[in-house]
Amino acid sequence: MSDALPKFCVVIPCYNEEEVLPETAGRIAAQLQRMINARMIGEDSHVLFVDDGSSDRTWPTIEELHRKARCFLGLKLSHNRGHQNALLAGLLSATGDIVVSIDADLQDDPELMTEMVQANAAGSDVVLAVRRTRTTDHAFKRITAELYYRRLRWMSIETTYNHGDYRLLSRRAIEALRQYGESNLFLRALVMEIGFKAVVVSYDRAPRFAGSSKYPLRKMIALALDGVTAFSTMPLRLITLVGFVVSFFSFLLGAWALLAAFFSLVVPGWASTVIPIYLICGVQLICLGIMGEYIGKIYHETKRRPRYTIETTLLESGQKNRDQPSLAQDS
Repeated sequence: MSDALPKFCVVIPCYNEEEVLPETAGRIAAQLQRMINARMIGEDSHVLFVDDGSSDRTWPTIEELHRKARCFLGLKLSHNRGHQNALLAGLLSATGDIVVSIDADLQDDPELMTEMVQANAAGSDVVLAVRRTRTTDHAFKRITAELYYRRLRWMSIETTYNHGDYRLLSRRAIEALRQYGESNLFLRALVMEIGFKAVVVSYDRAPRFAGSSKYPLRKMIALALDGVTAFSTMPLRLITLVGFVVSFFSFLLGAWALLAAFFSLVVPGWASTVIPIYLICGVQLICLGIMGEYIGKIYHETKRRPRYTIETTLLESGQKNRDQPSLAQDS
């Protein structure tokens, strides 16, 4: 058995992060050096920044970091594809024996990587970093996130409570992830779908170092819908249940309308016409919306378009561009 130290890669998706990148690069590099000095990882370990079609100076900043230190590599997507696709592009392009994904905003503690690598050395292919608390989030985000995780568990979707996208994957787990070709990505559940041994490490999340969140309410809702529709058909089954419930209440309303008309309590014909129409039409629109969400996902999947396109790469010394995939649909 080889005693060679594992090659370690940190994947950082970036979208308009020019303000925080220099600080992020410095802290991650310092953490890598500490682990190299402790002989936990090899000296060829590195950081891979993935620019998700930023409109600011994120990519020039990555290029400057690469010129100063060859441990900083870069991957530029041709246009914005969203956080999950950018993260997947980095994971599938990473060359490390161990790969850690972390956001660029420094809310996740880089020093936790030491504990994650130790857990991997003990035999875990997946190490999930879980927030102890969500005190850095505002009340609305904290409450809705906690409710969402509970609803996922209720729908039998396997995720880890209060886990984002800060995780370690072994090379074996990365290659298993490569086999999943869907474009409707929710990596928090997809990683658990692989089924390899996973452990949890906990940390306290810090406030964002600089800049603003790249996950506004609109994107949070889109990610939440992806998480449900990618792993559960329970909403479709609930439509059938709703149909039975509505039918039952419509029957009761019809009976009430007959009694009201018989005793002349209302204008003849008003209740029996208006109430059932309002109720049934509202439920139908909700059901059509749920079915439309699934049909839309089917539409995107059947087109089989590339999940991302790589425009430019900054690679390790001696590595050629052709070694990196330019398209990734069935990677």
